[in-house]
Amino acid sequence: MGLTLETILDKMKQEIDKWITNISDKDAEQIVKRNSLQAGIHDYALLEYVKGRVKVRETETFLTLSVVKTGKSSETLTEEQVRERIVPELASYIRQKLDEVSPALFNCPFTFNGKFRTREGDVNVRILEYVDETKKKQLLKRISFYIADKLEAGKNPTKPLETFFLSKHLLDERLFPDLDVVHIISIFEKIQYVNKENEHLAKHRRYLIGALRNCLENHWLPRYFENMGTQWQKEYKKKSDALLENTEQGPIELVIYAATLILKYEPSHRRNEGLDILNCAIELGSDRAKRMTKEGSGTFAKEDVSFCDELVKYTANDVFAEVTIAIKQETEESYARALRFLTRLLSMGFHNSYQIKLKSGVRQWLPIKGLAKSGTHRFFANALEYPNLHPLVEEYARAAMESFEWYTDTEGEKNCMAGSYAVFGLGLVDQTYFPLVEEYMGKVDEEHQSVQNNFTIALVECHGVNAETIPTLVKCMLHSTDSMKLKIKTDMENARYLMLLLNQVRGLQDYEVEHIVYLIWGGTDKMKKIASKTKGDQGKWLTELAQAASRG
Repeated sequence: MGLTLETILDKMKQEIDKWITNISDKDAEQIVKRNSLQAGIHDYALLEYVKGRVKVRETETFLTLSVVKTGKSSETLTEEQVRERIVPELASYIRQKLDEVSPALFNCPFTFNGKFRTREGDVNVRILEYVDETKKKQLLKRISFYIADKLEAGKNPTKPLETFFLSKHLLDERLFPDLDVVHIISIFEKIQYVNKENEHLAKHRRYLIGALRNCLENHWLPRYFENMGTQWQKEYKKKSDALLENTEQGPIELVIYAATLILKYEPSHRRNEGLDILNCAIELGSDRAKRMTKEGSGTFAKEDVSFCDELVKYTANDVFAEVTIAIKQETEESYARALRFLTRLLSMGFHNSYQIKLKSGVRQWLPIKGLAKSGTHRFFANALEYPNLHPLVEEYARAAMESFEWYTDTEGEKNCMAGSYAVFGLGLVDQTYFPLVEEYMGKVDEEHQSVQNNFTIALVECHGVNAETIPTLVKCMLHSTDSMKLKIKTDMENARYLMLLLNQVRGLQDYEVEHIVYLIWGGTDKMKKIASKTKGDQGKWLTELAQAASRG
């Protein structure tokens, strides 16, 4: 049976009704109350039509239209019917439906797009962009208050969800038609600052980068470039008539800032996106973007980020978060100068998450299994060969150690916090540095790093289990993961060491004691069996440890 325009329209309205019914099951009012920056739940919907089939969803991807076809087809609809009849009628219908449901269901603004297969080919069109002016005014007021209260005057960490919404709002030209780029960048920097020691810092950055990436890919880049690649692997070609009047101020600053964040903080396999964005800015004539690829952002004075003499040459690029060190002569003084440079650089605000690209004829590695064979690792292993430099290495380590900041040339199981190689090397060399090791362990995020397991094993192999090492071993175990294979059970069942261990775990939470017991004995149950067969003080202390591990 043939489809008429009226039956097609009816079918589209039925699908819209079905979609609104489905999303109305959510307790929208309660959901938006969780965050003052959330105006509604849904901010986008797409209606797709092909050969009598209609689907409404909240994503651009629809399998039946995965390939765009052009030219004549057997479709009933024409492009003229879509633009002149369907779009106006659906816009009116959707607006009516939005007025009938809870305002909390839809964001401000809310966009409804259409993708229609017609006789002439695919037609992509905006059906409705809905802005509730009352809600918009309330949202702008909340945004202003949040920035003043939580960021400009605030000193406490903020919630990642707040950053998710705030970053989207600030970059939405429908809310802020005249984007104040300098203001936006300062707010994004403030978000990172107040969350500097927050375990969710990486999530905040991910939301900031995501909002910037969406803004560039959906709005800025299409104005000047054609995507010659795919949706997943973009390849930008400058339009023949593309011209950027101001190549150093305005939106271009946001473009460069986005590229910088991607290059600094995204995983290595995503950093090409940052380079692509930076190259787009260069193609449009930005001298600053071109300069940045060679010299960095310009935040630091040239003399502070580069040096060259007969012993060593070093340069730092904060855009790529890289320090290049060329050792011209393998001497103690060469490494001393490089270490002083690194420590000073960090003290001036160079980011703790960076990597060293080393040019040296010496290839030393720390005697610890499982560490990345990187230039950063090799530099500190080389420097640690000079005992006179150990105080400088310690000074560097204290400047570099920062929770949730990692060397950028490590990933996955080899991921390690800035300062790791310096601390590990010093800890193996001399027990004098055990306080530094303990301070380091207190900053480790064991959910995203496990190299401390390898170091703890190496520490035992190097210094053994004794009265001097047990306090530091306990600290290391507290911040190691359950996967660590630490073979010290026999040593720890020595009565004297058991007493020392018991003294060390007093005051710890039961789950912390249980974790230590697991790493040494394989679990509380196994320890209890050993305790039941052991007499004297040794059995007493084993039992007491088991009780401490299960008192919760």
